[in-house]
Amino acid sequence: MTPADLSRTVLHAVRRAVDEDALRAPVPARVRVERTRPGGSGDYACAVALQLAGPAELPALEVARILRERVAAEPGVGLVEITGPGFLSFTLDAPAASDRAVLAAVREQGLAYGHGDTLRDEIHQLHHAREVRAAVTAQAVFRLLVAQGARGRTTCEQAPDPDWVRLGVTVNAYGTPPTPLTGIRPVPAGATAGELLERLGPDGARWGLLRAAGHDRAALGPELLVQGEANPLFRVRYAHARARALTRGAAALGFTAEAAPDGESPAPYDPTARPLLDLIADHPGVLLAGARLRAPDRVARQLEAVAHAFFDFHDSCLPLPAGDEKPSAAHRARLAIAEAAGTVLAGGLSLLGIRAPEHL
Repeated sequence: MTPADLSRTVLHAVRRAVDEDALRAPVPARVRVERTRPGGSGDYACAVALQLAGPAELPALEVARILRERVAAEPGVGLVEITGPGFLSFTLDAPAASDRAVLAAVREQGLAYGHGDTLRDEIHQLHHAREVRAAVTAQAVFRLLVAQGARGRTTCEQAPDPDWVRLGVTVNAYGTPPTPLTGIRPVPAGATAGELLERLGPDGARWGLLRAAGHDRAALGPELLVQGEANPLFRVRYAHARARALTRGAAALGFTAEAAPDGESPAPYDPTARPLLDLIADHPGVLLAGARLRAPDRVARQLEAVAHAFFDFHDSCLPLPAGDEKPSAAHRARLAIAEAAGTVLAGGLSLLGIRAPEHL
């Protein structure tokens, strides 16, 4: 069960409780689940009972009890606990099966993994200043919103800079609507789109403009061009290229992540893979948060974390056989994780408007 699946399961439990007249409250449009914080209970937690307590005119603990019995009966949920003033904490059943479900979702959805229709009823107008960082940020936010089902357009207070097109920026109109996009710290004077493109290229410029939170200074120095681990953009793109190289290497050795010989049982995932598997499972939530909060920097930091976890996993659990070793269930399992990480990295970079090369 993925976090998105769990969110839908909780929402379904709320609907059932309302339909059965066990709970008299409006059904929310969505239910948010988050990974349990250190020291907490279970795998995920949800505050929906506190959210519904007021409209239902019931104590949050009572709402939580009503929902717990309905969620606990769902497949994939091992344990549901009530903690604090009415939080629901979920421990998922059969972690290996849950991990396989996440990897299957990545394989099936490809670069669209993490996209959804949560914001399908929303319309946004992203109006920004005639300034390169504001323009690139508005375009990235627009991509994130569309990926979550929203509709909208981008507008600029003046006619756009022609060089913005080379940075992937499209402006639908210009004028002055009542609610402009605010909180974007401009780049230093002289750092125009043309100058950034000449100095950093489109990918380096976009990463530098989007990596920092909007209110922080954008790092636009020569470090963005360094081909080494000190450059987060290079590390992210190299992790993607390495994942794709593993797929090519496996094909040359005659095996894939999906196909296994008849009678071969799925291999358990090595504990070293846990941080990477968790980040892959969290990716849809990060994309949704980036859209809601208009914060593409969250996506950039997620990609950095995935790349870091990928290399830790890769160095500890080689996905390809070595020497005379034959491909095994363990190699297929490791390759599936590596391929999913590469897909997440490529999909996230695409939403930021940055290329994910197959070779570096």
